[in-house]
Amino acid sequence: MAQPHGDGTRQDGDGTDRPPPRGLILDFAGVLTRGTGTSHRAWCEREGLAPDAWWRTLTGDPAVRALYADLEVGRIGQAEWNRRVAPALGLADHVDLMGRAWSTVRPAVRMIALARAARAAGHTVALLSNSFGTDPYDPYAALGLWELFDVAVISERVGLAKPDPAIYRLVLEAMGLPGRACVFVDDQPANLPPARALGVETVLADGEDATVERVAALLGLPPVPAG
Repeated sequence: MAQPHGDGTRQDGDGTDRPPPRGLILDFAGVLTRGTGTSHRAWCEREGLAPDAWWRTLTGDPAVRALYADLEVGRIGQAEWNRRVAPALGLADHVDLMGRAWSTVRPAVRMIALARAARAAGHTVALLSNSFGTDPYDPYAALGLWELFDVAVISERVGLAKPDPAIYRLVLEAMGLPGRACVFVDDQPANLPPARALGVETVLADGEDATVERVAALLGLPPVPAG
């Protein structure tokens, strides 16, 4: 991680100076959300499923994994995904399956406050998300997040998903900023190296409070009050 100096510049590990950041790029799930796993487990129990059924099916069933990959890049829509995945979960009702599973996921209040503060301070704020469809359930709208961003690059719209390097280039182009002027926050370690290769400062989201504090310091922002 680059070390900030008093004049706003930062120094990389190789001793070269990095300009003050002008852009903040945020992932969605695990960065701008709270309690995702807990909410999915509670939903499974309400549906009469094993508590880990959602995660186990989405990650452990090869056919469902392939469908999710298709959903991410827009080869299929969310409604079709719902219809085809419900039987794999053992559910007869496929209507708004994704929305039902995500219905109690909460916004990450401090991270959202940080995004607002960054934008108010003149930083360009972007969403870079591997999406899981927006129709019939739009997770970004459900948590009131669209208004946070100057730029939004979501995988289903562009036909690319992280960690494909091309999607990182797309978000930088849309922001009009070089990589070295940006900070990127994601909760998946595998999604960080392609951003670093473009000169972006990366932060692994491994807890909301600690992540907010690290990012605020990098952006030169005052501490964000506890949510």
